[in-house]
Amino acid sequence: MPKKILITGASGLVGAELKKRLLSKGYEVNTLSRKKAKDSNSFTWNVATGAIDANCMNGVEAVIHLAGAPIVDKKWTDERKQEIIDSRVKSTELLLKTIRSNPNHQVEAFISSSAVGYYGDCGDEILLEETSNGYGFLAQCCKLWEEAVSQARKLGLRTVKLRTGIVFSTKGGALPQLDKPVRLFAGAALGNGKQWVPWLHIDDMVEMYVYAVENPNMENCYNACAPFPVTNEALTKAIAKHLHRPVWPFNVPKKALELLLGERAEAVLMSSNTSAQKILDAGFKFKFTDLDSALTDLYK
Repeated sequence: MPKKILITGASGLVGAELKKRLLSKGYEVNTLSRKKAKDSNSFTWNVATGAIDANCMNGVEAVIHLAGAPIVDKKWTDERKQEIIDSRVKSTELLLKTIRSNPNHQVEAFISSSAVGYYGDCGDEILLEETSNGYGFLAQCCKLWEEAVSQARKLGLRTVKLRTGIVFSTKGGALPQLDKPVRLFAGAALGNGKQWVPWLHIDDMVEMYVYAVENPNMENCYNACAPFPVTNEALTKAIAKHLHRPVWPFNVPKKALELLLGERAEAVLMSSNTSAQKILDAGFKFKFTDLDSALTDLYK
């Protein structure tokens, strides 16, 4: 079992919780970010310029790569789209270049985030890891991202890609954005409300990364989503139930969302009916398999 791990994106929602969890299990954790922290295990890099402190890899046996520019926080201009892609692809290339340049490196596993956006908008189709790459910006971004990660296999590294859905936490991420209109008595399903939303409790997301580190049989792609995805309409009603708020009997029209978000509406209206069977078959045990129990825990 690896004893020292490097995390990129350790200041993000998942990364911060994952770092705490790994430290609690006795791991030593290096972090790689744009700004130097006081922690002696903190190292810096600049993906845009290709600069990196190669000491970040000293003694590291597994890399968990979570870094990447946020998807929906800014308008999708051509420049922003390229920034989103580069923050994932070029960062991966820089990490692998750093590993390759050190013939005495100890890295055995490269575990990377990916996203269910890989499949594109697929309606009700059940999405397996073998399902082909879809269409649209997010699908293209994920394709390039995963291709970059796959290069780790040429270095003899065990490579794992977790295609993540929406990670639920009250500390940040999508849930506070989803429940804000509900809290303000303006809750309503988006679009036709029938699009499938693959979700995951933050605790299960963190444990899945730990499991990927500790289980040498895990390899390649896994859908990182709870076993029972829900529709956007069902999700909105479930949040409203837990917050004791009503839901409007009409939906927010697709046209209104496209007017408000532009191309980013793709991320909101995409339907991803993902299967969690492969990660279950790998032996991973979810703490929260149904939405109600997850929301009960999060809103407690």
